Amino acid sequence: MGIADHAQWDRGFPVRYLLVQEDEDGVERLWGRCAGVEGLFVDPVPLPREVLTLRGCDPTGPLADALAGPDVSGRGLGDLCVEVGDGERPVQWWTLVDAVVVAGLPHPGDPALYDVVLGAGVIVEERFAGPPVAPRFELFAPGAGAGRCAAVDGLFAPRAEPAPVPLELIGCEAVEPLLVGTQRPRRWSGGAARLLVLDRHSAVMASRGVDLAVSGARPSVLGAGLEDITLADGGGDRPPPAVRPVWEHWYRGAPTEPNQWAPYDARGRTEWLELTTRAWRARSNAPDRTGGEHHLDGRFVTDVPGLYCAVAEALVGPGRYFGREWNAFRDCLGGGFGVAPPFTLIWHNSDVVRRAPAGVTAGVTAGPDGVLPLFEEVVRLLERGGVTVVLR
Repeated sequence: MGIADHAQWDRGFPVRYLLVQEDEDGVERLWGRCAGVEGLFVDPVPLPREVLTLRGCDPTGPLADALAGPDVSGRGLGDLCVEVGDGERPVQWWTLVDAVVVAGLPHPGDPALYDVVLGAGVIVEERFAGPPVAPRFELFAPGAGAGRCAAVDGLFAPRAEPAPVPLELIGCEAVEPLLVGTQRPRRWSGGAARLLVLDRHSAVMASRGVDLAVSGARPSVLGAGLEDITLADGGGDRPPPAVRPVWEHWYRGAPTEPNQWAPYDARGRTEWLELTTRAWRARSNAPDRTGGEHHLDGRFVTDVPGLYCAVAEALVGPGRYFGREWNAFRDCLGGGFGVAPPFTLIWHNSDVVRRAPAGVTAGVTAGPDGVLPLFEEVVRLLERGGVTVVLR
């Protein structure tokens, strides 16, 4: 019996969530099915602000712009990425969230370089190894390179993990071994699991990681045979409440009409792109289509996520995945995602993206020919990959 076969029960309300865990063979096993979840949408806990210093910094792009002029204090950089390498390859990635310049001073050993004092929240994104003996630090601002530096004081400081935010499973019909765990006093842990979110057709529309640490269980308010179960840690990848309308849209079923993402703001469109990843994982292994014409409706391309929504819709259809950001989009053009060059892309209303006062035209990405607006880089990438782009 597949996981989808568990999405039905004989009650007066639907199954909305399935709790599953992979066994040693990589097969998803059902641990429970639930009518509701409270705490799925949460705002992230604000990061504590820290002071860091970029030592011996050779700034480029946005960081160089922020250091230009006599009064640099208070200039924002957005989220600054720090890539730590060991001289051969990157081994760590950090994000300095909402980085703000406090001061920019000449470096004592070389007046052509800077020591840049920043205020920021700090997130470690990925670490393949500990700090290298002789690390190299590359800097990236949103969409562009920002230079390099010799050291980042304060980056490797110890930090307390944020307190986990619980998740309530409402009206949950648990099966072994979760049933055993919920009957034990207080706390029990079963490891990492996935919460599958179903749409009204019982298809999986999203998946979120949770920790099966049960901190409480009680008879459900929804009726006999069901439990309300508290998981001590609902996971760190929960969407914010502001994007709940996007999820409610997808709950009605996977999009089949074009431009259904268009009414949402940039944050909602970003969440729309996140939900398309499930459609990508569930796609068939049919070979890529090549040749022919694809038409892109550019009327609503007014920000970066809108650009990726419109391109994906033009190439593979509504609600389908073709990259959420620059690197993923570039990978998709290499094949394996439903369509591959050569083909022709006719971009209707291309003047809309070029008139955007902020977003697509304000965002830049570093390319081999220098720094260009993201829209121009996308067109150039398509053409270099064998796509004929016609702007109308």
